[in-house]
Amino acid sequence: MPTLFLYTCAAMAFLCILFEEQSKISKAKSTLFFGCMAWIGMYIEAAQSERPEITAGFNSNILEIASLWLFLFSSMTFVAYINRRGLIDALMRSVLPAKMTVKNLFYSVTLFSFLFSLLCDNATTALVVSSIVVPLDLDKSQRIHFATAIIFAVTAGGVALITGDVTTIMIFLAGKVHITNLLLLGVAAFVAVGVLALLLARDMDGDIDLSLTYKRDFVYNPVDILIAVLFILTILTAIFLNLYFTIPPVLTFLFGLSIMLIVGSYRGGDKILHMLDYIREIEFDSLLFFLGVLLLVGMLARIHALDAIADIYAILPASLTTYVIGILAGIIGNVPLTAAVLKADIDMPEHQWLLLIYAVVMGGTLIITGSAAGIVTMGKIREVTMMTYFRNFAYLVLAYSVGFGVVMMLGPLV
Repeated sequence: MPTLFLYTCAAMAFLCILFEEQSKISKAKSTLFFGCMAWIGMYIEAAQSERPEITAGFNSNILEIASLWLFLFSSMTFVAYINRRGLIDALMRSVLPAKMTVKNLFYSVTLFSFLFSLLCDNATTALVVSSIVVPLDLDKSQRIHFATAIIFAVTAGGVALITGDVTTIMIFLAGKVHITNLLLLGVAAFVAVGVLALLLARDMDGDIDLSLTYKRDFVYNPVDILIAVLFILTILTAIFLNLYFTIPPVLTFLFGLSIMLIVGSYRGGDKILHMLDYIREIEFDSLLFFLGVLLLVGMLARIHALDAIADIYAILPASLTTYVIGILAGIIGNVPLTAAVLKADIDMPEHQWLLLIYAVVMGGTLIITGSAAGIVTMGKIREVTMMTYFRNFAYLVLAYSVGFGVVMMLGPLV
């Protein structure tokens, strides 16, 4: 009976995630509620002699969550500052020429989406790039194609670096992959983006005048530039220190954040916002969602509910199972699936874990609600709905599959 209660908590949380839009209840609230309820229920039903063991399991779960939380907190504060100051948007608008073909603009936007999502989180990059597309004089079909490319490219850029996608940092923090080998995923993701861009751009024609659409008189603040450079240096330093001294990236990012707060306090006469106010710009909904999901998955691992995942990997070819899990990520979400696979403690070589990262991240783009970038873009570009996005499903699956194949081919290099 107690186990039934725990399964019910997990099932209710999953249903709340699926029907978030219909229920009007944020998945962050529902998963946190059921995650906490499950652990409380586990304590109550356990015998006195079992509670120390439960406490040890809970403490281990919280330690994993804290490492992820603090890393995301640090990187998201950097991104919130850079985005709030308009640096990303201004840079994109300044590099575009006054006039260009729609097809070349499409390629430029797609490439920009991919490159900037290497540094910024997917939701922020999608928000910025979508706002660039909104004022353009494009027809409905072109807008849908632009949006599809943005969602896929933004998500793809997050595959290769620990700052890009939460799934990548989850698997990296679990010690399943080396930080340098993650860069191989960038090659596969870039190829996948290229395939999709070529497919979507086939029927695009005409020119577009950008001279009246975008203002180009943005004035860069020296402190803003310094903090943007500091963010890039923090990423590079985190990679270097982890590679040569095994220093956890979360420590390097917290150190970088401390420097950012100190540097930002000397803004001269520019007092738009106090530096600590940028912390309020962070998407705490996402952080609370991760917390709730990881609490639930930790509970399921404790009652051995995730053993079935390990059994599936033992029965079927690992690559085939991972490919299917990637497709399921579009429906269920990549965070719950990744957390479940990690907690199942499957024994796989590193190249299979790299394959899993690619699959669960890129699989989330097959359905528009499966990724943060998709949800943000759908809210910004009104022509994009679940059905209009689904029209390009075949192209998305093909691009996803090509990238998956590239990761498999790069496996021997790991």
